[in-house]
Amino acid sequence: MELLKLLSAPELIAQIISFLILFFILRAFAWKKFLNILDQRKERIAAEFNKIESAKAQLEKLKQEYEGKLARIEEEARQKIQEAETRADQLSREIKDEARNQAKALLERNKEDIQIELSQARQQLKNDIVDLTLKATENLIMEKLTAQSDRKLVEDFLKQLEEGEKA
Repeated sequence: MELLKLLSAPELIAQIISFLILFFILRAFAWKKFLNILDQRKERIAAEFNKIESAKAQLEKLKQEYEGKLARIEEEARQKIQEAETRADQLSREIKDEARNQAKALLERNKEDIQIELSQARQQLKNDIVDLTLKATENLIMEKLTAQSDRKLVEDFLKQLEEGEKA
């Protein structure tokens, strides 16, 4: 109430009239400009929000593309690993088969070599027996033919045969 006592009625009316005059002047000259500035600001803000939404949508699209590419890369990597494993298994089988074939061929060659050496040893043994027989015959012919000397010659011949087998 004290506030009302401080203000007099003519002052209050003058202030109200001044405010109304100022209001109409501002409304006539500045209000449209002020509203235009506010509208422009509102449009700029809306445009910025649209840009942000567009950027978000674009980022989401890029994220999906990236995830798709990443998934394709992972799938390709899995396929390549599977192919490498398959190829390694195939190479392993080929190497094993080749090693078996080489081992069989080597075994066959060794068997043939053993057969040849065994044949040569038999031939050598036959030759040695023929030589010993010839020597024994030669010794028999050269010596007198008595029962005791014949026995000794045969024993010597048998000893030589045993020594030839041991050697």
